[in-house]
Amino acid sequence: MDDPVPTARELVRDRFPAARAAFLAGSVLTDRRTPTSDLDIVVLLHGSSGLGRENLVYRGWPVELFVQNEAVWHGFADRETAKRSSPLLAMCAAGLLLVDADGLGAALQAEARERLAAGPPPLSDAERDHQRYFLTDLLDDLRGCTDPAERLYLVAHTLQRASEFALLAGGHWLGGGKWLSRRLADADPATHRALSEAAALAIAGDGGTEGFAMAVTEVLNLGGGPLWEGYAVR
Repeated sequence: MDDPVPTARELVRDRFPAARAAFLAGSVLTDRRTPTSDLDIVVLLHGSSGLGRENLVYRGWPVELFVQNEAVWHGFADRETAKRSSPLLAMCAAGLLLVDADGLGAALQAEARERLAAGPPPLSDAERDHQRYFLTDLLDDLRGCTDPAERLYLVAHTLQRASEFALLAGGHWLGGGKWLSRRLADADPATHRALSEAAALAIAGDGGTEGFAMAVTEVLNLGGGPLWEGYAVR
């Protein structure tokens, strides 16, 4: 396939000649690029016509387009920030600025970097306790599980929730799928290694699930320890 950067520029020029700004983001700009990597492109337009999300193939490249105006961009960023996971801020902070007709692109990139550096909203006490309770309950289910298929699902779900709690307890941004792994690996390499290695052994059935349970308990201890008895929601 063609080089991703000029291809992305050509696509934006062809499809959005009046774009105020455009960013190319994602793995294609890094050494994590794979044969299935796509072009993630954020486009900022005037007005409200043609906004939305679209998947397409352009010159052999799979493309995900995120077409917004300035107000929509801020709305997305605010809603994602409240959820403590903002792909949009990440794409614009680390992305390559393809088009910047009036300075909006540079301004949004600076804002995205500033907001990401500030971190997500901190957990409230109630949110922290809920996370502790949920993870403790998953561990109890896992310790008592004797069905190999159920164990597979429990380990996978517990790995996700433990990784999220480790990030939240440390004041870090969340991520989904591969980005959850990447966020935790960057924020806390030791915890990422302990969880992922123990989860792989637990799924394979090598040595049972106790090693994984111990790794998850260490994560719980980062945010106050296990919590089950006495937990209440009123």
